[in-house]
Amino acid sequence: MKQLIECVPNISEGRDEAKIKQVTDVIETVEGVKLLDVDPGKTTNRTVITFVGEPEQAIKAAFLVIKKAKEVIDMSKHSGEHPRFGATDVCPLIPIANISMEETAKYAHKLGERVGKELGIPGYFYENAAKEDKRKNLANCRSGEYEGLSQKLTNTDWKPDFGPAEFNTSVKASGCTAISARDFLVAYNVNLNTTSTRRANSIAFDIREAGRVKREGGTVTGKIVKDENGEPVKIPGKLKAVKGIGWYIDEYGIAQISYNLTNISITSMHVAFDETCKSAIERGLRVTGSELIGLVPLQAMLDAGDYFLKKQERSLGISDEEKIKIAVKSLGLDDLKPFNPKNRIIEYLLEDKASNKLIDMDLGAFANETASESPAPGGGSIAAYCGVMGVSLGTMVANLSSHKRGWDDRWEEFSEWAVKGQAYKDELLRLVDEDTSAFNKIMDAFGLPKATDEERSTRKQAIQDATKYAIQIPFKVMETAYNSMEVMKAMAEVGNPNSVTDAGVGALCARTAVLGAFMNVKINTGDLVDKTFVTEILAKGKDIQDKAMALETEIRDLVESKI
Repeated sequence: MKQLIECVPNISEGRDEAKIKQVTDVIETVEGVKLLDVDPGKTTNRTVITFVGEPEQAIKAAFLVIKKAKEVIDMSKHSGEHPRFGATDVCPLIPIANISMEETAKYAHKLGERVGKELGIPGYFYENAAKEDKRKNLANCRSGEYEGLSQKLTNTDWKPDFGPAEFNTSVKASGCTAISARDFLVAYNVNLNTTSTRRANSIAFDIREAGRVKREGGTVTGKIVKDENGEPVKIPGKLKAVKGIGWYIDEYGIAQISYNLTNISITSMHVAFDETCKSAIERGLRVTGSELIGLVPLQAMLDAGDYFLKKQERSLGISDEEKIKIAVKSLGLDDLKPFNPKNRIIEYLLEDKASNKLIDMDLGAFANETASESPAPGGGSIAAYCGVMGVSLGTMVANLSSHKRGWDDRWEEFSEWAVKGQAYKDELLRLVDEDTSAFNKIMDAFGLPKATDEERSTRKQAIQDATKYAIQIPFKVMETAYNSMEVMKAMAEVGNPNSVTDAGVGALCARTAVLGAFMNVKINTGDLVDKTFVTEILAKGKDIQDKAMALETEIRDLVESKI
């Protein structure tokens, strides 16, 4: 399986569009690398670039970014609100698919060595690529920032991991670069109704893991309390895996708290947002919204949607698109500028834009494709889609029941049924396309060469394998559609009585899906050599069909008794 690394270089230029474009253009010269996002900030004078690719191609593109940034950015003339010490300030590598953190760290080291040798840029490895503990924390590596770099590079304790240990003419312009292998980090800013950086920092210190320095009397002007080793004593903040500072953003005319959520499985966006709201209110301030820098995983948005739906006592059994809308509005992600999930969620950006999936068609196009002379989609895909429509109706009744006036104390009960329904629906949607794919695998197998005995043997086995798969997929449709009928039965029994016929129609559709899929199972067994498999699958299929027909009758009788 293909290995994928995400690379998120931060360059110290956020105002000159031409320079930014020169840097990002080099990424697209590397075959197999996909530029996902370019997010410039004028006040920070910094641009966060995100691209993804297989490891070797990704670090090749990263090298070109660092090289071009050195050519177009002069750090001796740079100013901006964000901490920085180099033209390419940081260049983290993040394992995305089929690659370990340890492997990713090796690629980080390979990139750093090349940057030091070929570009003459000094730098440090941090987080999981760090070669000593004190360098794991980026803040330690970047302490003193660019202005303190001439002293830092000659300090034996802070000798660079790669590149020259001197502040020469070249380094004066390029600065230093920090390279890492790290987990997915969400750069997330929370907007405040103030212009005070000091007030924003007070909230950041409340929230971030590092907290604040303890002072005598608990006042800002009190003397710093130190431990027996003479080190300042810290008061921890509320949330783990969170870094944060306050700053003023001139282009928006507000103060923000800039967070790095270093592990969103420990502290999520929505928890950071809510805790910031509480701290802001305690300090006489108000959160007006938030801003996502770069990209976010889909699950983080879905988790936020679920979190706010629960607070509203609303059903969680809704589509991903609806959950994302709830997340965007609840977090105020569109407070400062429009937020387009298609451009900000990493999984959406990695989708094949030229998708030929049946489920991506509109209803008219799907019907026209089915009615055309093409043999696919055929009965198997249509059976699966009947199942989709059936459980969608059952899920609708669950959601209507969850939101029914006077039934507020039962919202969780119906939400659980709606969540089940959504899971069945999503699986059946997948099977709509998978059934057509299974048919195409058979056609591909029949198209294999057969000039030699070896080719004929390979072709014969491929046909048998594809045929077995073409049996297993409609059988999976049968199982899923039959199991989904539990939703329709429950909704016919206890759901919103005004929608009982919708549950009934859902059951009819599910029964049709089961019977239709079983026809496809049976017709494909005729050419299969493995007769033991055939006997077993037909027996199981017959059992599911009988159960589905009996359950459909039971649900229909329930519906008829209530209308």
